[in-house]
Amino acid sequence: MRRLPSVLALAASTAFAAQTALAQPAPAAPAEAAPPAAPQTFESPIQNGKGEPIGKIAIRDGASSLVMRVTIQPGGLPPGWHGIHFHAVGDCSDTAKFEKSKAHVNHDQSKHGLLNPEGPDEGDLPNVFANADGSVNAEVSSETPLTGEGALKDGDGSALIIHANEDDHTTQPIGGAGARIACAVIK
Repeated sequence: MRRLPSVLALAASTAFAAQTALAQPAPAAPAEAAPPAAPQTFESPIQNGKGEPIGKIAIRDGASSLVMRVTIQPGGLPPGWHGIHFHAVGDCSDTAKFEKSKAHVNHDQSKHGLLNPEGPDEGDLPNVFANADGSVNAEVSSETPLTGEGALKDGDGSALIIHANEDDHTTQPIGGAGARIACAVIK
């Protein structure tokens, strides 16, 4: 009989512990991390050599790269491949040649060309293709930031230049891309 009180005491203490555990609030689930902020989007019209709007660029800036959509309306460009580059100054006011946009964005003086072992410079981008009707819908990325150090939106901005010919990605200084035929300001 001596065992019965200790078994009863053990059962009572176990029941009390279980009741106490049930009365305690459950530990809080760890708070979920806030989702990252949506990338900022910057848009700018693209104009041709007559100063007429032919399309637009939309740039989304992320943590390690930017993504740019290039949209050109039908009749905007000659059909075929066209070199596109970021140029150092955001000025498209001289529509005949777009030379006020200066040379490529190139802070570290790299050689031109995505395929050049001594390149690319920060202005180099893949070519875009204009359809038979002259329209373009393309998306390209770049490690050149939109804002911050060495950015496209610096004190004098920059420009997206579209050239008459495709860029071969090696020939100096612009890959044989030819005349500047369209421009968008990035400021």
